[in-house]
Amino acid sequence: MVLVLPTTFARICCNHELFIVRPRMNALAICLELATLFSPSTIGKVEVKNRIIRSATYARMATKDGRVTDPLLQLYADLARGGSGLIITGFIAVDPAGTGGPSNLSYFDDTYIADHQKLIEGVREASPDVKIGAQIAHSGRQSSHPRYEAVAPSAVLEKGSGRMPRELTVDEIGTIIEEFVAAGRRAFESGYDLVQLHAAHGYLLSSFLSPYMNVREDEFGGSPRNRARILVEIFNGLRSEVGANFPIAVKLQTEDGVPVGLTLTEATEIAKYIVDAGCAAIEVSGGFYETLMSKGWGIPSNVVKTPEDENYFLLAALAMKDAVPDCPIILVGGVRNPVTADQILQDRQADFISICRPLICEPDLPIRWSNGDLTPPLCISCNSCYQSILAGPVECLVKQRLLRKRKKQQNRSI
Repeated sequence: MVLVLPTTFARICCNHELFIVRPRMNALAICLELATLFSPSTIGKVEVKNRIIRSATYARMATKDGRVTDPLLQLYADLARGGSGLIITGFIAVDPAGTGGPSNLSYFDDTYIADHQKLIEGVREASPDVKIGAQIAHSGRQSSHPRYEAVAPSAVLEKGSGRMPRELTVDEIGTIIEEFVAAGRRAFESGYDLVQLHAAHGYLLSSFLSPYMNVREDEFGGSPRNRARILVEIFNGLRSEVGANFPIAVKLQTEDGVPVGLTLTEATEIAKYIVDAGCAAIEVSGGFYETLMSKGWGIPSNVVKTPEDENYFLLAALAMKDAVPDCPIILVGGVRNPVTADQILQDRQADFISICRPLICEPDLPIRWSNGDLTPPLCISCNSCYQSILAGPVECLVKQRLLRKRKKQQNRSI
């Protein structure tokens, strides 16, 4: 029984100034209200202390060759102290040609294991009960690396860059499968609690799933089963390397949002194939760069202005729950209200909720909610964090402008 409705709050943005009014709430009522959000659950055999997952977020904080830096260590330590149950790292490239951008974390060979061990140790020191997973990926046709050609299942123009990717041969696909398996094995040996395959947002694995980006006529194209073959083969190879108890999850594209693209109906069919192969959890997502180009800002990072804009992948999560009821489903996309999130979990519309942009602005948001402050995140979903990574490390630009303004005011008063 819910004893207290979500607290009201005032949020006024004027010249990037942010003012928040947070009324007090009854702590016992809040505890009862968010009982599910802050209850433990499992992914495979890994117990997560609550249902809040930090969704993988590109940070642009690694070295040029993809190694861990002090700012990255600080970022993940802050997230660990912030109260999330599970942290998924930003995109870790499995191949130099598949980096997602400058200063991208990497897993090119075994020399990177020590770097990731250091990152994991930092998280454990900050909060021993927080779990951490490695997201491994290849940028594929969306690669912008000046030294390497973009590759894809088929030679279909990438409209964001205007580049025509080169179609991979079957042998090259086999090599990429081996690279994913090797990266997953390195994640296991580094000490991560699980690994997540990035099969969303138009990157390489996602492009194989899409009939818009994959027009092959061999065993890796055509039917949904054939388009999912690369994922299934990665699962099979990884399982032989890491054993049965190490969870392998997927961030799964559920809809491309372009003509002739992947649909939710096909995505649920693909979900069945990967769950049969041993997928431990599915984080639903959708959209890619060309979706953003055709529609302006949109999926996977919709602007959230009203409660109706929230939880925009909930229909996808519901479809996945119906298709693969025994696989944990992670809802990402505009999760802003903790009481609504708790109700979604109570109703078993999803098993976990995943947050990205709000934790850039406010890494301790989960602790704030657990302590009784149920106001939504300070994040206003303006997507300024996207602009920040064009030039440097990810940050909330609105928050940084406010902090700089306050610092100047303090200096004047001294």
